[in-house]
Amino acid sequence: MSRIDSSRTHSSRTKAITLLAVGHACVDVYQGAVASLIPFFVAERAYSYAAVSGIVLAASLLSSVAQPVFGLLTDRWAMPWILPVSTILGGLGIALSGLTHSYALTLVFVAVSGVGVAAYHPESARVARLVSGGSHSAMGWFSVGGNLGFAAAPLLVGGVIATGGLRLSPLLVLPALAGSVLCLPVLRALGRPDGGAADGTAAVGTDDKASFIRLSLSVILRSIEFIGLSTFISLYAQQRMGGGTAAGTTALFVLYAGGALGSVLGGSLASRWDRVTVARWSYVMTIPAIAGTVFAPGPAFYVFVALASLTLYVPFSLHVTLGQDYLPNRVGTASGITLGLTVSIGGLVTPLIGTLADATSLRTALAPLIVLPAVSWLLFRGLREPAPPRRVLRDTRDSAVGSAV
Repeated sequence: MSRIDSSRTHSSRTKAITLLAVGHACVDVYQGAVASLIPFFVAERAYSYAAVSGIVLAASLLSSVAQPVFGLLTDRWAMPWILPVSTILGGLGIALSGLTHSYALTLVFVAVSGVGVAAYHPESARVARLVSGGSHSAMGWFSVGGNLGFAAAPLLVGGVIATGGLRLSPLLVLPALAGSVLCLPVLRALGRPDGGAADGTAAVGTDDKASFIRLSLSVILRSIEFIGLSTFISLYAQQRMGGGTAAGTTALFVLYAGGALGSVLGGSLASRWDRVTVARWSYVMTIPAIAGTVFAPGPAFYVFVALASLTLYVPFSLHVTLGQDYLPNRVGTASGITLGLTVSIGGLVTPLIGTLADATSLRTALAPLIVLPAVSWLLFRGLREPAPPRRVLRDTRDSAVGSAV
């Protein structure tokens, strides 16, 4: 390949990853929006901790079930068309959730949003891997898009809902409309029959199911930690710091914003050390970060929230690429579990946290989260860095992405 062709390939990869990252942000706004709406549901509708936990559960339950299903479908058929469709579905559910005073309908609408988000992640991660050629740093940037979407959620929701209340929730559909449009250049490239991935090859190898199961258990624990914090951190900040919803919005923004730095840092560290080692040490550092979030007094609370965000997100993109390398023949399934379940399955546990908080206090309910990173560390002690998968000529299923975008 000539230097000019190499430059063009790099440019097309960068453009494709950038579009996918921005689209990822537009989708994950709606995962962050669920937690961002909770203080407003409490303020306008007087929901209890258990009731708001149920909203998070509704967003997570169908999503958690749907993620592996969409992953299996993605492994059998390429479904790039699902990217804009799922993006709009995710935004529509959140947009409608503020228009009804019926708790049951609110649950239905956030569940619809959760299904949209679930449908998006396996296919988008498959396409991102195809475009990037399996690059850890490129997948890190793709993950950063989702992190930025999470970080934007409390600002977007706070700016809209604090202005006119939940009745203005239809305005929250705008990122979904933008994200669906941004998918179109990638879809056009995927529809062209004039090539394969950026280098015309696909990764294949032997599936290591035992290692993938250990990784998945760690992903589940990380999800419980993150979703548990994001669900209640706004209300906890209001109790600890005062300042009403502004204090809560600040804490949630800090929790989400630190994720962007954590994902980039994780990809960078993985290029110097192996992914398993980086993830293992991040779990060790998460233990004091969460402990400080729960128990540190005064403004130090926000510092520990930032540290918890950073350490929770360092292994985020590494989970995705590790899962894809442990299951090189089932990339869609691996992506659906490691990327999708990371941000959904934790919602299944939040009702337990909410119920305990109603019976005791938020501090007591959040304290068990401190132990979970230690369990993830133990799980990772038995993992080895997977060997790079072999690359073979790609079939026509994935058509031109890297060379055509």
